[in-house]
Amino acid sequence: MAIQTSLPPFPDNVPTHPLLVIDYNLLLAGDEEEIAQLWKAATALGFWYLKNHGVDEDVNQMFDMGAETMALPFDEKMKFEQGDDGVSFGYKAPGANATDETGSLDTVEFINVSQDDALAWPRQAHREYPSTVNARMEHTIAPFIRKSAEVNRVIMDILNAKLGFPEGTLAELHRLDEYSGSEARCIKNPPRPGGISEEKAALGAHTDFGSLTFLNNRLGGLQVMVPGTVKWQYIKPLPGHAVCNLGDAMYIFSGGILKSNMHRVVPPPGAQGHFERWSLAFFTRPGESVVLRALEEKSSIVAEAVASADDTTLFHSNSTSKEWFARRIKNQRTKNQKASCCSL
Repeated sequence: MAIQTSLPPFPDNVPTHPLLVIDYNLLLAGDEEEIAQLWKAATALGFWYLKNHGVDEDVNQMFDMGAETMALPFDEKMKFEQGDDGVSFGYKAPGANATDETGSLDTVEFINVSQDDALAWPRQAHREYPSTVNARMEHTIAPFIRKSAEVNRVIMDILNAKLGFPEGTLAELHRLDEYSGSEARCIKNPPRPGGISEEKAALGAHTDFGSLTFLNNRLGGLQVMVPGTVKWQYIKPLPGHAVCNLGDAMYIFSGGILKSNMHRVVPPPGAQGHFERWSLAFFTRPGESVVLRALEEKSSIVAEAVASADDTTLFHSNSTSKEWFARRIKNQRTKNQKASCCSL
């Protein structure tokens, strides 16, 4: 089963927010001007386009895996459902999450594959997956995760240097050999012609609770709330460009210097709303044992940022990444409590 690739263009009559375009090849080459652009994006909005990342073919294969998985009988998919205990890996059924404080149910279904499971294959690190996932674990999912993790590592190494951290500080918090919440997610949202009301947004407003998100999508629907504004603006999908954004962990590690911005997902605008919306994200998250706190002792720049903050509570958390992640996942489940935030 393949996802339809002949899609109508993004309409030109809806409010959009332009993102800076970062060239991954130039980052690899150490281009100072490109690094300055990345720093500008990371410290202003926390979102940017990334081109020349070299993962496009892997993305296409991951979409095929997602389509094959979503085509399975519902009862078969539910054998691998996440559950309500704060575990993210596995299948999530439509309506399993609340999207706002009123308890509105989401419409998306997706499959999350743990980085740990993909890299350990055929050994199992966390859980079992549907047959369609297993069939593509070695040749589709693991290569996508390795390449995406490498893209995110390169970006984090650059931000590490700009923050004044000793070399390898952020990399040590995101080691591939420590279990983490890092995962690949393939998401399907049904057609919603005409859109939906503000109260029924497909996914509620949220910040990501990891470190760095690497997102690929072919239809519109992603919106950001730009700081200092009160209106949602679309991020226009660009062919061959991923959308990257920082999460709460990087905001905390940096003492608020790096931005984890509010965003949400709604039905695609205009004629695009007649089509299924598919998106693919890779989330890099800190190792399970990592304590989420500002790294003041590692950088005078971060120490100064924390000292000037109005509220430093978040920067002095004693929660580990595992505890933080499980709490956020558990709290967004409909059966547990009304959600205040959801994942992309």
